[in-house]
Amino acid sequence: MSSTTSKALDAAKSSSQQAKNTLKTMTEETSTTKSSLLHHPYIRPALPFINGGLAGMTATTVIQPIDMIKVRLQLAGEGAKNSARPSPLAITRDIIAQGKVFDLYTGLSAGLLRQAVYTTARLGFFDTFMNMLKLRAETNGSQIGFKERAGAGLTAGGLAAMVGNPADLALIRMQSDGLKPVAQRANYTSVIDALSRIAKAEGITALWAGAYPTVVRAMALNFGQLAFFSEAKNQLKSQTQLSAQTQTMAASAVAGFFASFFSLPFDFVKTRLQKQQKAPDGSLPYKGMADCFRKVAKDEGILRFYRGFGTYYVRIAPHAYIYIYRRTSCP
Repeated sequence: MSSTTSKALDAAKSSSQQAKNTLKTMTEETSTTKSSLLHHPYIRPALPFINGGLAGMTATTVIQPIDMIKVRLQLAGEGAKNSARPSPLAITRDIIAQGKVFDLYTGLSAGLLRQAVYTTARLGFFDTFMNMLKLRAETNGSQIGFKERAGAGLTAGGLAAMVGNPADLALIRMQSDGLKPVAQRANYTSVIDALSRIAKAEGITALWAGAYPTVVRAMALNFGQLAFFSEAKNQLKSQTQLSAQTQTMAASAVAGFFASFFSLPFDFVKTRLQKQQKAPDGSLPYKGMADCFRKVAKDEGILRFYRGFGTYYVRIAPHAYIYIYRRTSCP
């Protein structure tokens, strides 16, 4: 009896050990497969684009209410120089009073699509350019300077902005729809609904309305955000003993300020151009970027371009930190 029990225990132990070895082998094989997949010649070059898109979408989900308030601030008092200056808190109260708290997330689907297209390309192009610059610098025995970082940021932003303009336009239309009288609202249900209805009613080219200031804004944003982040991070790393996470947060704050300063006027004009629709006689409030700059400066004052700077900065700085943190934490 004792011998039979002992054999049974030995058999159980042997089976358990075999199961553990099998599980270990499967885990190692899975890890190897994952590593091989990530280093596949067709997958590896796409990783900067994928990580960039996921980072941007994560950030957009967090800051979407702030973006909604920013757009409403830019559209408030259009055409009136001495109009009342609403505060972000007042805008928030008005939005909630007209519907519900989740109205602050109006246009989220368009924002996510924009990030999936625009940020994926922008950060992917930036990483690609930076890798090329690093390779050239190593070959020449030199270091990448501010000029090279700025050039990479400007080029990446400009190339990606044109591709992402339709989603950007859909976002502005969805966020500004609540400002119209109830009877005139489009009540878009999603970004796909907005894009299809705008293309049908106004023509496919209408999806690229405001493309010029969108490109300039993207280049200015990237100049401030990506170039100044890299520069600030390098300076903090060489001149301070701060932790890596603290350096990232501080560099994001610096980059967010410069990105806001350089890009806000173009973001303002972009919002105005993408929101406008043809009147019954076929005319538009603004003929283009230069005309919008001129009319706003004349009718509303130069400082109107920087209305909502604080809100815009609050939107940009966390956005920079979130997507940079998301990228650096990804494989």
